Amino acid sequence: MTAKALRAMGLGKLIACVLVMWLLVVLMISGPLFHNSEPDEQVLARLTRAVGELESLKQQNEELRSLLNAIREPSKKEEPSSPRQQQHKGCEPSEEYEVRRRRVANGVQELWFYARAQLKKLLPNLKKEDQANLQRIIDGLAVHRRTIQLDLEEMRRADGYDSWRQTESRALTELVQSRLSKLQHPSDCSKAPKLVCSLNKGCGYGCQVHHATYCLITAYATQRTLVLHSKGWRYSSAGWETVFQPVSNSCTQVGNQRGVPWSANVAGAPVVELPIIDNVQPRPAFLPLAVPAELASRLTRLHGQPALWWVSQVLGFLLRPQPSLQRYLDQAAHDMGFRGPVVGVHVRRTDKVGTEADFHSLEEYMEYVDDFFERLALKGGPPPTRRVYLATDDPKLLSEAKTKYPNYHFFGDSRIANTASLGQRYSSESLRGVLLDIHMLSRCDYLVCTFSSQVCRLAYEMMQLSYVDAADRFRSLDDIYYFGGQKPHNQVAIYNHTARSADEIDMRVGDTLGIAGNHWDGFSKGVNRRTGHSGLYPAFKAVEKVEAVPFPVQ
Repeated sequence: MTAKALRAMGLGKLIACVLVMWLLVVLMISGPLFHNSEPDEQVLARLTRAVGELESLKQQNEELRSLLNAIREPSKKEEPSSPRQQQHKGCEPSEEYEVRRRRVANGVQELWFYARAQLKKLLPNLKKEDQANLQRIIDGLAVHRRTIQLDLEEMRRADGYDSWRQTESRALTELVQSRLSKLQHPSDCSKAPKLVCSLNKGCGYGCQVHHATYCLITAYATQRTLVLHSKGWRYSSAGWETVFQPVSNSCTQVGNQRGVPWSANVAGAPVVELPIIDNVQPRPAFLPLAVPAELASRLTRLHGQPALWWVSQVLGFLLRPQPSLQRYLDQAAHDMGFRGPVVGVHVRRTDKVGTEADFHSLEEYMEYVDDFFERLALKGGPPPTRRVYLATDDPKLLSEAKTKYPNYHFFGDSRIANTASLGQRYSSESLRGVLLDIHMLSRCDYLVCTFSSQVCRLAYEMMQLSYVDAADRFRSLDDIYYFGGQKPHNQVAIYNHTARSADEIDMRVGDTLGIAGNHWDGFSKGVNRRTGHSGLYPAFKAVEKVEAVPFPVQ
């Protein structure tokens, strides 16, 4: 059977499953309404609103049908292929196919978020018997959603393009890494323009690494060799090179040249000193979440989050471990018996809670861990061992997890949590602990954490280096992915939307939306930059806007 036939069969099954889910949601919302004591007018009003909201889900089904038809019936306008074209046909996917494939997967997830949130709103108003019935239906819907996701994964494996994805991923990685290496090793250091960056930002490890990332992105965009001043670093007074390889082996000092502060008129200056991202003025176009324009099309086809891929490549160059650190990480993984399948969980409990982030119970994290392993169990065979790598700054959490979830095997070290306390955070032991946590989290199959945490985002970024596309291998309990100090984060509307309440906003296809966050209930919040109105909009009706910015090409 051909790859095209497999894709068609898989999409046909997917459409059928989504239709079943849609009908079940209609019945679930309408059924409980007619079994309570509300006046008929209120029941009718609630039912009308529920059905109206579900109209938006039909659009996802129409998109699936369009994609299925495109696969089954090639365009009649296509010219007959030459023998050479026939020979290479199917070797690589079109950008549209890859984008739509990921869009369908995201649409299924957003459909689940929406259905679950709406149905759970009904639970408190029902009798206990009806609550139990509705919860069983919600659980049944979750199983349907998991099977659709498994089918989508199988479709990707069966479409014949995985070899191209692997090859393209390696090619892009080699291209970027070679350019960064060339930039950092000029033939004549004395003549090379330089960018000086100091690793003295007053924040934690993840924040400081992201500061260095911003510095190297700026160096790349301005074609300057980065000189990273790290002596006296709060985590290691001897400097960056005690744990990571030098950002340059041949150009590490500015000599007698005096640096000038960053400004709009520094193009000809031999040495430029860069402030922290919060203070950089004017703000350059190349700041995250921008990607190099020459790579944008290739990245859009390859990866679900091009900006995330770009940041991960810069981090991959910066965080090349010294041999001693690599031995430590390898030995630690060996000693704990680390292996998959495994979910990484990062729980931040100290300085962020109450200021930048809300408290989240262990149960909130484990809900998504359970979901991951329930999906694996559907594949048949021996039940998978449920493994979790738990990273936290709460020394009591590991023992709590082992007590509450005896059916799980937890990797982790409470001593690392002790060194992560505010009083010990800037010690060598703390540094080794956070390095190990981030390394192990990035090696997991899935990540559950809060993106308000720099460590969580850093692990997610580093995870991209282990996979062709790990953009969807996470669940954040709060924020969407962002880079601290980034430019405005924009999406683009791909469907029209008419507000159905005062909380929502209208949008037209092509509108630019400044996204503030995803509420993980089927809706995102943001501002329509055309109308200036802020509010909620269906998350599946918008996609990331790839900010392609010209970078100098070496």
